[in-house]
Amino acid sequence: GSGKKLKYISLAVLVIQNASLILSIRYVRTLPGDKFFATTAVVMAEVLKLITCLILVLLHHRGKLKQYILFLYDALITQYIDTLKLAVPSLIYTLQNNLQYVAISNLPAATFQVTYQLKILTTAIFSVLMLKKSLSHLQWISLVILFTGVAIVQVEQEGGKESVRSENQSYFVGLVAVIISCLSSGFAGVYFEKILKGSSASVWLRNVQLGIFGTILGLLGMWTTDGVRIATQGFFFGYTPFVWCVIFNQAFGGLLVAVVVKYADNILKGFATSISIIVSTVMSIYLFGFHIDILFTVGAGLVIGAVYMYSLPRAPAASPRHAPEADVFLPKSVMVK
Repeated sequence: GSGKKLKYISLAVLVIQNASLILSIRYVRTLPGDKFFATTAVVMAEVLKLITCLILVLLHHRGKLKQYILFLYDALITQYIDTLKLAVPSLIYTLQNNLQYVAISNLPAATFQVTYQLKILTTAIFSVLMLKKSLSHLQWISLVILFTGVAIVQVEQEGGKESVRSENQSYFVGLVAVIISCLSSGFAGVYFEKILKGSSASVWLRNVQLGIFGTILGLLGMWTTDGVRIATQGFFFGYTPFVWCVIFNQAFGGLLVAVVVKYADNILKGFATSISIIVSTVMSIYLFGFHIDILFTVGAGLVIGAVYMYSLPRAPAASPRHAPEADVFLPKSVMVK
């Protein structure tokens, strides 16, 4: 039926978005020639997302401008406390988007993709602590397997696994960036879920609020990190059509995922993540001459299995009837990030 078709389409969308974003960032960051400033790319993605969400809210108001402006004024300014609550996840997401560039610039794409799954572990821990969620035995076991798999992949990485080495890459810097990124991702996702649960605001309005802060904080980050160089070389220094593709992918990929997740259950999301790890790895062999050894294969295999295991529905006996298993993949950080 059409439901099944939608499910498979959403699976494909999730896999393609997930794998293509990482591979394309890796590609543009390892190309010879002028390097664009990653901080400007983060800002551009935020701006595009903000504009899109504003348009979506306008369409929701059927294009009635006066109503729309009053609504935004009320939602953003009159209820400013509500808006300010989103400054925290916004700050973290901005940090995280910048860290993602740092990590992918320093790590092989496949290694990044596997290691980044630690965010499932951090999200689980924050959910248990902040939202008082409980995990099934199977989920705890899968988290241990996940951690083991990620650890195995790290062994022997130092030597550089891609034949395409670009100068000044540091494995250690990349690894630290991923770990901080996973911690912050876990916290922000859970915090965001907490806010969403306590309010009636639509997802798109929330993303407008996130986008406003994201743009401001992104600009601040850009100014402090690359301000001097951007002043001399320009905001769009080193931009190529391919860089624009990456930015569009980052901006709209997130929104697309938010839409798709409505049609995809958690098992599908877990499955999509697993497949995209495989896709990234296979593509890395062709694109970057990535060398796979037994350790990588074992580690990645464990991670893929663990991600899938974690997203399986609970056994009916263990959970009371009223708990929908929608909670399995903890964060609602499908939140367009």
